[in-house]
Amino acid sequence: MKAKNTFLLLLCLIPCGIMAQIDKKATPLTKQLYTSLQQLQGRGILFGHQDGLAYGLNPDGSRWTGESGRSDIKTLTGEHPAVAGWDLGHLELDSTSNLDGVPFELMRQRIIEQHQRGGISTLSWHLNNPIDPSKTTWDKVESTIPRILSDKTARRNYQAWLSKVAQFVQSLRDPQSGELVPLIFRPYHEHTGSWFWWGADHCSPEEYQRFWRMTINYLRKKEKVHNLIYAYSTDRFNSPEHYLERYPGDRFADLIGFDIYHRNAPSSNEQFVKDTRQMVTWLKEMGKEHRKITAITETGLEQVTVANWWTNVVAPIIQGSDLTYVLVWRNGRPDHYYAPYPSQPSAQDFLEFVASFNILLENKTAALNLFKK
Repeated sequence: MKAKNTFLLLLCLIPCGIMAQIDKKATPLTKQLYTSLQQLQGRGILFGHQDGLAYGLNPDGSRWTGESGRSDIKTLTGEHPAVAGWDLGHLELDSTSNLDGVPFELMRQRIIEQHQRGGISTLSWHLNNPIDPSKTTWDKVESTIPRILSDKTARRNYQAWLSKVAQFVQSLRDPQSGELVPLIFRPYHEHTGSWFWWGADHCSPEEYQRFWRMTINYLRKKEKVHNLIYAYSTDRFNSPEHYLERYPGDRFADLIGFDIYHRNAPSSNEQFVKDTRQMVTWLKEMGKEHRKITAITETGLEQVTVANWWTNVVAPIIQGSDLTYVLVWRNGRPDHYYAPYPSQPSAQDFLEFVASFNILLENKTAALNLFKK
């Protein structure tokens, strides 16, 4: 494991401005975070956990929720994850809590606290269907995106939802400095699959691209949102051409990544490593070609049923990858979790993983001063 000051020295040796952020009016803190993430590539990988600061599992497997200063990663390691993942689903419905029961006010507090500790937050959005708000993300009203693009009423309804996202994002201010908190925003993810209404079977590549560009333009130009880093994130893909089929263009994404979940372990371990490593290799090549930072934006093995999963499955995938971060999904229930906690069979292996493979949690991330020049 490299010493804290070694990381700082390495960051200082790398020239700034290698990649251009797509929002030319981005806030100073957002610009600096983007530059810092560029500089981090190849020198350490931030570890992230979805909803990890909102709820988790006790050593006996029971659930805890809403406790201040707690996360399962901190209980195990003494540090919070470097990246905190959150979802905005149901914000568009004016709900007080998101689709997983996290109060938006609690989310706001935790995002600000994460920033004050020097960490990062990411936002996904499992929004209901704008054509029929009674339908969830997974209830696929056909031709949703084409209708939004072609019908003014449908488009205005969708843009009203975007305005609610903008209001939430612009409410995230550091109470000490008054500055807006920078975030990574990852909308319309896993679109190479078709389980969401924006998936591959429900719109053409060109329609997806137009929809993406319209969304980003509305947030930046109409709502004046300038504290977001935009992430384009697929599910499994079988070639660079497949990955880029719906890519909106270099002027509309700052980060490229993908989601991948490990299933049928341990019999699938070898194939999962091989397949995911190939995708990581392609992603690294595309990141260099398109001058984008990269990440595994969601991953995990449900219940982490392989005791050495972190060092024998994840580590071979990410070594030499130039990934900025890897985020595992939430610890939602005793039968549905993706990060270790004390007494969980892979807990000791996770500690070895963090110690041996330049995996950054809260303390080393804070020492990097990602938001300062």
